[in-house]
Amino acid sequence: MAQYLLSVWHDEDYEVDFSGEEMQRIGAQVGRLNEELQAAGAEVFGGGLMPGRSATALRPTGDGDVSMIDGPYAESKEIMGGFWVIEAADLDAALEWGRKAALACEGPVEVRPFQGE
Repeated sequence: MAQYLLSVWHDEDYEVDFSGEEMQRIGAQVGRLNEELQAAGAEVFGGGLMPGRSATALRPTGDGDVSMIDGPYAESKEIMGGFWVIEAADLDAALEWGRKAALACEGPVEVRPFQGE
């Protein structure tokens, strides 16, 4: 079985606040998807991420050193907000999990295979 990354994308200014009605609904939907992934033996690992402003980007400077910059690496209006690493028989099966993830998260999900051994 191959491994795939299912990445969940949000607007850059998303908040992590599970007290609101919308996030309660989405959290329950994602919880059910997590249970389904685990029951199918497809989940390897997953998790939600804090907003991009909590990130630190590290870049090589070319002189053997690394610079650190507050904020996400990519300058974009969208940012990865969470992910799953799954095992699936093939791309079609991974895309079906991605479809379920997009519905549960009520937002875009990218499905990407890991490089082969």
